Amino acid sequence: MTTVDLNADLGEGYGNWVAGDDEAMLDVVTSANIACGFHAGDPSTLRRVCAAAAERSVRIGAQVSFPDLAGFGRRHMVIPAAELTDIVLYQLGALDAFAQVAGTAVTYVKPHGALYHAAAGDPEIASAVVSAIISYDPSMAVLGPPGSALLAVSIDRGLEAVSEGFADRAYLPDGNLMPRSEAGAVLHDPAEVAARSVQMVASQSVQADDGSTIPLPIRSLCVHGDSPDAVALARAVRNALDDAGVGVHPFT
Repeated sequence: MTTVDLNADLGEGYGNWVAGDDEAMLDVVTSANIACGFHAGDPSTLRRVCAAAAERSVRIGAQVSFPDLAGFGRRHMVIPAAELTDIVLYQLGALDAFAQVAGTAVTYVKPHGALYHAAAGDPEIASAVVSAIISYDPSMAVLGPPGSALLAVSIDRGLEAVSEGFADRAYLPDGNLMPRSEAGAVLHDPAEVAARSVQMVASQSVQADDGSTIPLPIRSLCVHGDSPDAVALARAVRNALDDAGVGVHPFT
């Protein structure tokens, strides 16, 4: 039986600013990438979302970021490797405290935004992230793009590496995501995204923006949780996977 994990970025509100419907998304996904306070997520938000995830037996992942609240973690920062390790370690400890209070734990790590892309392409940055994970809890898995430096370094240093694809993002022919600055980078039609998701999981490939088909070996599928149509889109993806006979289960 074909199986896949369904993950989403959650807990991205901050103070009076609300982003997405975390509780509704937690009724759909099997893994939650929860912001750790450096790109979004204040303490009360982290506690609330961890508790809601625990109630639903949704796995909790730390979505660590560059320290960039103003830019929502989407601006690249040049930070010495040792300092970046400490930045990631700080975030792991913060989120895991709330997970522990909720009766569960952080089981994996997924970098966010600019750190995700930097760690995917730069082995030194990837190693800094992995060093933090190993220092904190080497049983944690690492979620990242197939063929990336992040997953290669994770495997080399003994961590479980889990490759993911993006249901609602356009891909370039080289396998990279289309930059958000380009038109068509984010897909919004639930029916289109649902059909695309089933195809991605069943064939382990995806159609790039130029119409070519590229391999995409994945164990997890990401749907973003901060857009106005996020819940409807996630439900459409989950229903399509269920209808296609795909087992939707957490990877941890």
